Amino acid sequence: MSEEARPARVEDVHELAEAMPHVTVVYGTGENPVYQVGGKSFVFFRNPRPDAFDPDTGERYPDVIVFWVPSDADKQAMVQDESSPFFTTPHFNGHPSVLLRGSRIGELTRRELAEVIQDAWLSRASARRAATWLREQQRD
Repeated sequence: MSEEARPARVEDVHELAEAMPHVTVVYGTGENPVYQVGGKSFVFFRNPRPDAFDPDTGERYPDVIVFWVPSDADKQAMVQDESSPFFTTPHFNGHPSVLLRGSRIGELTRRELAEVIQDAWLSRASARRAATWLREQQRD
C-alpha cells in the first residue's frame, strides 16, 4: 500500500497543514493548534464543546477537528453522505466548515485528507497565494 493510500492519522493533519505555504501555527484554548494562512484559520483542533457530543452518552467529543471548506455546497456534499466521517452541528450553521472526529480519521486515506486540507488552505489563502500554489502544483 502506498503512503498516500494508507489510512489517515491525526499526525497527518499536523504534517499536511504545516507543509502548506505561508502557514503559521497559533495555539488556542487548551493549547490546541490552529493552522492559519495570512492570519486566517483553515484547520483547528477544538476543545470538547456542548454542540458535539455522543448521542448515547451525552459525553462531549474530545477529538473534533475543524476544516474550512470552499463553499456551502462543498460542506453539504461532505456532511449529507451518511457514510462520510464529516459532520456539522447547529453551532456551525452558515459557517463554511466541516467537523471530523480524530477517532474517525482513518476512514479517509492520507491522500483524501491532504485534499481536504489543501481545499481548506485554498479557501482561506489570498488569491495571489492560492494562484501561485496551484500553478506550482501543475508543474509537479
